[in-house]
Order: sequence, then structure tokens, then C-alpha cells
Amino acid sequence: MTILGNIIKGIIKVTDKLKSETNPINTQKEVLKNLLEQAKDTEFGKYYNFSNILESENFVANYTKNIPYFDYNKMNSEWWYKLHKGKEDVTWPGAPNYFALSSGTTGKKSKRIPVTEAMLEAIQQAGIKQVLALTNFDLPTDFFEKEIMMLGSSTELKEKNNHLEGEISGISASNIPFWFRPYYKPGKEIAEIEDWDTRVHKIAKNAKNWDIGALSGIPSWIELMLQEVINYHKVENIHEIWPNLQVYTSGGVAFDSYEKSFNALLGKPITIIDTYLASEGFLAFQTRPETSAMQLITDNGIYFEFVPFKPEYIKEDGSLTENAEVKTLAEVELHQEYVLIISTVAGAWRYLIGDTIEFTDVERAEIKITGRTKFFLNVVGSQLSVNKMTDAVKELENYFKIKITEFTLSAKRINGEYNHVWYLGTENTELNSEEIAEKLDEKLKKANKNYKVARSKALKGVLVTLIKPHIFHDWNDYNKKKGGQVKMERVMGEEKFALWKKFVEENEKE
Repeated sequence: MTILGNIIKGIIKVTDKLKSETNPINTQKEVLKNLLEQAKDTEFGKYYNFSNILESENFVANYTKNIPYFDYNKMNSEWWYKLHKGKEDVTWPGAPNYFALSSGTTGKKSKRIPVTEAMLEAIQQAGIKQVLALTNFDLPTDFFEKEIMMLGSSTELKEKNNHLEGEISGISASNIPFWFRPYYKPGKEIAEIEDWDTRVHKIAKNAKNWDIGALSGIPSWIELMLQEVINYHKVENIHEIWPNLQVYTSGGVAFDSYEKSFNALLGKPITIIDTYLASEGFLAFQTRPETSAMQLITDNGIYFEFVPFKPEYIKEDGSLTENAEVKTLAEVELHQEYVLIISTVAGAWRYLIGDTIEFTDVERAEIKITGRTKFFLNVVGSQLSVNKMTDAVKELENYFKIKITEFTLSAKRINGEYNHVWYLGTENTELNSEEIAEKLDEKLKKANKNYKVARSKALKGVLVTLIKPHIFHDWNDYNKKKGGQVKMERVMGEEKFALWKKFVEENEKE
């Protein structure tokens, strides 16, 4: 057992024990109060009379009553556009030094989400909290001496109108604390390389020089990087290069659908720890090994609200109806899907982040990500959420003994009748797609009564096309979405799906 590892692990344990137990419900009230206090003299705070809300006896209810829901388009068109013109004190005091670029899932022009100094500090504090929680995972002492590979977008940020722009992973990595830099890989020089393929090739070339103990990044891109390292060094698995790799912290998407393909790249099991870092902030992370659920960070500059995920509350574009009911943390229930709403130290107010979650432990404020509001497929009443789709795909993997690394689908009208048209990414493309479609349909009927009803009426059938996984990766590359907070479109609208279909046909010929 190494001396330095013992010292670091000991400090973490002592610090973690010194932390006082907090009640998430109470800390959330304090967070909202602090947010309103800090922003009451901004344009937004004056327009919605934050001072009056703070003076009311039940300021939480008053806040809910007087501030409407905002998605990105509404917040940007009404308020954030002023920040792009250099105006200060709009939705948060001062002006942000950074904007996080997020392509989202539409493939349209990147969103530009403000990242304030207060938000950067909150992200760093959340990172420290996550490090402190590592003591719960019973990791060996020498783990705390190993290096950490953080794979995100380039840390070479673009300067524009007196601020810097980049994806949130690049912004975060460019602001890592000085004490963490000796552990951080691939290091500043390689991390600044903008071209994905060049950056990953450099990582592969230098891989044997590093003693990596942990990986951090989005599953699909971590997989591509690991495969590149394995191929470059002509080995069977990544543990032949990094024998001390013991932890992977996933982020931004549910890891379940990647589990089988990810494990195939390993020589031995490692600890998987889920995190929830979005362009709008660091929202949650897994704190204990008994569950894969993540604990909301309730005391760190983000106030959470929850809209029950019901068809009558969701518009076709994924935004919320004005009358959508909302719950506070004190009112949520177990195993009910909710649309996540946040208010933050970056000047986002009652902001629809686009993700849906479910509580697995209310007292601990532990959640799992279940999907995206735009990935909710409700054509002809099928009410199919992405977690149901993912579960069904995992069952296909087990039944046919294959790996399905990606999938996407759309509701298509064929000969006047609706069908669900699926594309599954697997190396086993020679399998019978009709048999797989039949089994997929069967699994979804069992999992979702609304889907079963739809299939007996207006939803005619299920069609499946098997394609190589690299086509999904090439599609992301084509849409300039490499690195950062990448989320493959699990459900596409008809217009986007037509582009996807054409792309697949062209790439299959190559």
C-alpha cells in the first residue's frame, strides 16, 4: 500500500465524515431564496418582482405562481439574446465569461447557454463532492494515485464578443483546479486539439505513458477512444494497456444501453459511477455502490422542480403547456416520471432542460434519467418513453445474444397507416430483421399498455433495419456533434428521419 494513496484516501474519509447531514428539502428552499436575492436587481428579477416574492410568507409557492416555464428558445428570444449583444445584469448579475454550445438533439444551430463564474464554482464544488463520495465505493488505496482520463470536447475555446465559447466539458476541463492538473489526462496540449480523430489518435499514441485509474466522459465517445487505443497497440482489451483502470464515470446519458458493448472492451470488471453534467450545470452524481441512481445536488446553486411526465402536459416540440402542474422536492413520488425544471446561478429560470427523470429514493433525492421530452413518441397514443425503448432493446440483446450499441426510430406513415420504423446498430446485421421486429413488438406490448392498445388500433406495425454501429457514429460526426454533451436522437421527427434514412443508404454503399 502506497504512502501517498493512504494520505489522499485518509483526507477524503475525514473530510467526508466532517460533512454535516443536510435535509434536501430545506436546502432547496435556501437555494431558491439565495437565487432570488442575488438576481432581484437584474432585469429579469425586476420584471418578475423577485423582491415581492421574497417578502411573501410562502415565497416558494409565489415563485411557482408568478414565473412561467421557459425552454431554451423562449429564454433566449426574450432574455439571453441581450447577453449576446454585451448587455449586463439581464438574468444574473454581471455578464457571463463563457457560453456553453450545445447542439442538443435537433441538429439545428447550436444553443448558446450562459456559464457564469458562479456556475463554474458550483461545477467545481460538485466535482469535489463527487470525489469525497468515492470513499463509499471501497476503492483500493493505490487508486487515489492514478491518473484520470477526461474525454470531452476541445478545451481550445473560441473568443467572441469579450467571452469564450465551447462545449461545457471543454469549459470545465479548461478550468480544472491547479491541484488536479497532475492527475488529468490527456493533458492540456492534447485536450486543446479540436479535430476529434487527431485528438483520439494522439491519446492512443501516448496511452502507454499513462497509468490511468479512471475514465470520465460520454459512453459512446469513451468506447470509440478505447477501441482506438486497443487497435493502435494491437491488444485484446484496454486493461492490457491500463491495468489499473478501476472506475468509469459516465455522464449526461443513461449508461444501460451501452453496458454490453462497453464491457466487451474490458479485461476485468470496473466500477461504473453515473454523473449528470449538462450544459446548464452539474445536477447529480452517484454517491453509493448499492444503486446506479444519482443524488441530486440540492445545496449547490440549482433549484429543482418536477412536472409529471404526462401526454397532456407535453407539446409536440417537447415544451410544456402553460397549465402543466409542478411538484417541489417535498411533493414528488417514487417511480413517477417527471420533466426536470431548473433555476440556476447562471440565470436560467424555471428552465426546461429537456430531460425526464424518475425518483428511486425520495428521502435521498436519488434519481435516474429516463429520457428526453422530445424522445417521447406519442403518435396514435402509443405513449412510448425512451426508458421503455431502452429496456426493450436490452431484452433483445439478451434474447438474441447480440450487442446493440445504438438505436433510433420514427413514426412513419406508410400507405396511409402509421408504423414504428427502427434502426438498430449491431455488428450482427445478417440476423433476420423481421424476427427481431416481432420480438421487439412483443417486448413493448408487455412493457406498455398504451402501446399495446395503439398496436391493436392505429399503429399498424414495427419495421426494423439492422445497420453497422459505425453509421451512428458517422452521423454524429456529420452533424458536428463529436465530444461534449452528445445525445443520439432516439426518436426523430419525419423531416430529420428522411435525412437519416438517406445518410444510411449512402453510407451502406461505401
